[in-house]
Amino acid sequence: MSKGGLLQTALPGLDLRPLTASDAPALHRLVAENATHLTAHGDYADLLAATQQAMELALSEASNRHLRFGLVVNDQLVGRLDLVPVEPPRYGIGYWLASAATGKGYATAAITAACAYARDDLGASDIFAGVTHGNHKSAAALGRAGFRKVETFERYARFHLSLRT
Repeated sequence: MSKGGLLQTALPGLDLRPLTASDAPALHRLVAENATHLTAHGDYADLLAATQQAMELALSEASNRHLRFGLVVNDQLVGRLDLVPVEPPRYGIGYWLASAATGKGYATAAITAACAYARDDLGASDIFAGVTHGNHKSAAALGRAGFRKVETFERYARFHLSLRT
């Protein structure tokens, strides 16, 4: 991680910042404002149902704090990215962006930075992601970050990135 826990990306002005309990109000507001967008191509029912207090509690838990990131553009929260230690050194990655933040390369830059962090700081060997069918933008972002589709299921496709050199 770079200074202050920030992960810098290749896009000027876009950083990944570890989320803390103090981010709960902004995160809750962002989720509420993007409910239609988030449910268009994914199962975010639990996220949408979460209260601000529940988000605060979840973000205050010490476990995996360094694996939950806010996508921050010029000091404004525009999305979230999590690295999930499934079977380390294998990790999953999940992310979402506010509707107004899509189409600007943020997802690809954030995925790339998070995968470099996973490889360099966590010793990750593989990263997996699931994308709901029809979410073409997410699949394209993963493709630009080097992921390949490896399996298709009834509701989603699994993507994989090997970090082995």
